[in-house]
Amino acid sequence: IGAGVWLKGEIMQKQVEFQNAAGETLAATLHLPENPTRRGVVIGHCFTCSRHISILRLVGSRLAEAGFSALRFDFSGNGQSQGEFAHSNYTKQIGEVKTAMAFLGRQGVDWIGLLGHSMGAVVAMLTAAAAPEVRGVCALAGRLAGTMPGHFLAPKLRTELEAKGRVTFVSRGRTLELTESFFGDAQRYDLPAAVAGLQVPLLVVHGDQDDVVPPQSLPEAAEALQEAGWQDVYAHIMKGTGHGIAPDGLSVALAFMRDRLGLS
Repeated sequence: IGAGVWLKGEIMQKQVEFQNAAGETLAATLHLPENPTRRGVVIGHCFTCSRHISILRLVGSRLAEAGFSALRFDFSGNGQSQGEFAHSNYTKQIGEVKTAMAFLGRQGVDWIGLLGHSMGAVVAMLTAAAAPEVRGVCALAGRLAGTMPGHFLAPKLRTELEAKGRVTFVSRGRTLELTESFFGDAQRYDLPAAVAGLQVPLLVVHGDQDDVVPPQSLPEAAEALQEAGWQDVYAHIMKGTGHGIAPDGLSVALAFMRDRLGLS
């Protein structure tokens, strides 16, 4: 564990690291509250992002102020973590969230919630289906209608994938590559089917001006999840908000985690 930095309000941040199943070192930031706690939240970032985006820094700090240990980390191939982005897939990322949960467990945390932004929201939901110790999930601006990224490729990229078995694109200043294995792995996860019967409470927080994951897909997604047996589903729509979080959405997310993880 790295050195700690105390911030205002007696919230400490530590730069930490742990290894995934492939032996790659994952970089993370651990937010600690003023008083020791057994409650923790693992925070996952969006596609091609890192733990350092402003949304996740804010969420991590506010969770610690509310009394949680909050761990935001970089998936392999992103941010400061080791690994190749081209080797990313849902299966690997689910395993990395589990590894992050185990890290929190070694810090004395035994009540764990998951929070994910965009792609990280889908990974959080899929992880909850495979980790019975999860007490609650908050999906922030997630594409809950499905996990089929091939459907969202531009025609030119689809042609490239069919011809070469890979696609190359630029995101956040990086030239990245995805192979057929990524899309094949995604086909293993039909989101409603994967979480069928799951009893973990789910909070969906979404902006009504989101142009990355249109909010119009939410009612259909929520209905599909409930038909699959995920009955404990709540939603909060943020007015005038894009693919991020507004103060009201953050307050609802914090209240949800406090209630589900026993800090009310």
